[in-house]
Amino acid sequence: MVDRIRRVVVSVFRDAPSTPVGRQRMVRAMSDVAATVRMVLETHGRLPVSALSLKDADDLYQNGLSSHASVNVMLALEDEFDVEFPDSLLRKGTFQSVGAICGALASLGVEGE
Repeated sequence: MVDRIRRVVVSVFRDAPSTPVGRQRMVRAMSDVAATVRMVLETHGRLPVSALSLKDADDLYQNGLSSHASVNVMLALEDEFDVEFPDSLLRKGTFQSVGAICGALASLGVEGE
């Protein structure tokens, strides 16, 4: 499954329009929100393990996510999904796992396939 997600995401980014909004629409059209979250984590999370290998419930902090990197992830997610995390979601638990991040994004109106 990880290889499948990686192939889809790599092909989407390789063939995506050069604008962030264009990439965002194509990623969501070809993948789900969790895969996009994993790619943001892969790019901005500075994890010592591949975010693509993590399960939805795996603790990101136990897998090496620092508080500083979590801020970078949050900012990248806001850009990627065109949302803003309200103060009520700015807590460690929001970014504890891929599943928690997806739940927070869902609460902000982000829908996946």
